[in-house]
Amino acid sequence: MSDETPVVFIIDDDVSVRESLELLICSVGWRPETFASAKEFLDRSRPLVANCLILDVNLPDLSGLDLQKLISVERTDMPIIFITGYGDVPMTVKAMKAGAVEFLTKPFDDEELLGAIKLALERSETALALDSELQTLRHRHASLSRREQEVMALVVSGLLNKQVGFELGISEITVKAHRGQAMRKMQARSLAELVNMAARLRIAE
Repeated sequence: MSDETPVVFIIDDDVSVRESLELLICSVGWRPETFASAKEFLDRSRPLVANCLILDVNLPDLSGLDLQKLISVERTDMPIIFITGYGDVPMTVKAMKAGAVEFLTKPFDDEELLGAIKLALERSETALALDSELQTLRHRHASLSRREQEVMALVVSGLLNKQVGFELGISEITVKAHRGQAMRKMQARSLAELVNMAARLRIAE
């Protein structure tokens, strides 16, 4: 398997469940990693490829729902599929509302689980791509001079060049020059594109 192979994490305190899931995931070409507890899993560094988590609701240390709360904040690119030994409607609703991809009751159908994993990995890929784009925008914005950042913030807030000049105490020609530099460095082809970039960077909110 290459470094680009999607990773499927499995947390279940039942060794037989871990082993059977490991075999199933290997059989379709994904890379499984198994853990007996939430703590073991949390010690593992964050992967840089598409990934998802198959999570048992009842764990010896931290419950599956509590772990979901942690992951939803810190690892937005890691969708979760819950598995449980018994059906619990309120628990299912809570997990799904918090963003779980699926909630399966053991014993579950292999094809149903594989379908859920495929969907989760697609979601993860999308989240990673968006995160990568955002990092690129942050680097571009950091490359602007302080004055270029000021001009950009005022321009995307809707001010005209003359108004920006008045706000900053500089001439309209100087504003145009800084605005042009900001557009070039941000690689924005239009004002609308620059406004969209600023929104993603949460500038001038």
